[in-house]
Amino acid sequence: MSLKDFHIQKRTLVTGGAGFIGSHLCRRLLAEGHDVICVDNFYTGNKSNIVDLLDNPFFELIRHDVTFPFYIEVDEIYNLACPASPIHYQFDPVQTTKTSVHGAINMLGLAKRLKIKIFQASTSEVYGDPKVHPQTEDYWGNVNPIGIRSCYDEGKRCAETLFFDYRRQHNLPIKVGRIFNTYGPNMHPHDGRVVSNFIVQALQNKPITIYGAGNQTRSFCYIDDLVEAFVRFMRTGDTVTGPLNLGNPCEFSILELAQQVIALTNSSSELIFESLPSDDPTQRKPDISLAQQALGWEPKVQLKEGLIKTIEYFHKLLD
Repeated sequence: MSLKDFHIQKRTLVTGGAGFIGSHLCRRLLAEGHDVICVDNFYTGNKSNIVDLLDNPFFELIRHDVTFPFYIEVDEIYNLACPASPIHYQFDPVQTTKTSVHGAINMLGLAKRLKIKIFQASTSEVYGDPKVHPQTEDYWGNVNPIGIRSCYDEGKRCAETLFFDYRRQHNLPIKVGRIFNTYGPNMHPHDGRVVSNFIVQALQNKPITIYGAGNQTRSFCYIDDLVEAFVRFMRTGDTVTGPLNLGNPCEFSILELAQQVIALTNSSSELIFESLPSDDPTQRKPDISLAQQALGWEPKVQLKEGLIKTIEYFHKLLD
């Protein structure tokens, strides 16, 4: 007899559930009738992202660090816990690696005990500074194992290793999604990510900081599109494990992004140029052919539409 025999609602655990992506995922799952358990240690997550959910009888918030074992009875797991912006993951790099590796071990152990499906939020950073463009899932990457970004890059690569070893060794149903640059409401205004940086600087009419000449490219996926991919991925059968690239394949230079943000905010900000950070990728563009085939999914929100919604959020936040 399984846990499902005792209740109808699906109990879903979301680690990192008070973070940017996690809070949107919690909302989506609640809207679909899930009983959601949100776990977060609030290192980068924020209670303000989920405060409106606290009165929902089908939402539960637990303060916990996934680097320590966690015991609960649930039907499925989304493992999103890990600082994802360079400012945050480089502040305590040892803890960042622990969160990716020990967190994966603890959540995989829980999934193994319960014999349930588990999703891992991996990252496009597993590709490092890619020599293949666009990036396909069979590309092994070009990662500096001892650089300042390695705690995150290699931590996520090791987490993927663990997920697939649990699959091979214990026949665990896994889903591994490689997330490309994502943006939208609930981003932290000072997380150092390019979209939030540019919008906050533009709304305050401060100089917009571009690293290098701004020729490096990124592909920006709006949060609603990403969460849709998560949910579809978890509905697939056990043979669809990933890794799957989850992102928007429309590619923009950092300079183009800055110009769009200035135009949409009617800002008087000027552009200033500084040296590129160490190991900063020059290109980012996902090949999403596998996700299109396996999930019937592709992003729908164009950059301008998504930026307008995100600017509105930051406008209210700064006010």
